[in-house]
Amino acid sequence: MNNQQPNNPLHGVTLEMILTRLLEKYGWEKMGRKIKIKCFVSEPSIQSSLVFLRKTPWARKKVEDWYIRNFVKDWKEVQEEKSLNSEPPL
Repeated sequence: MNNQQPNNPLHGVTLEMILTRLLEKYGWEKMGRKIKIKCFVSEPSIQSSLVFLRKTPWARKKVEDWYIRNFVKDWKEVQEEKSLNSEPPL
């Protein structure tokens, strides 16, 4: 059985990776303004955010959607590069 999901930009990306990448680019302050959840505003940490987001599907969806909007271009470029590198020569 093939577990690859070529059309899923989140395949192989953990929630922790998503949070870390958003944090590196935007910081807690901007993340808290963009998505108004307490774990981004009041004593924010990766761990507290992971706990909250794993228990709160609507908030997790907002974070994942924000990640896709901001980083999906990078994902598409990687997929295209992989595709080009895997094609057999003519």
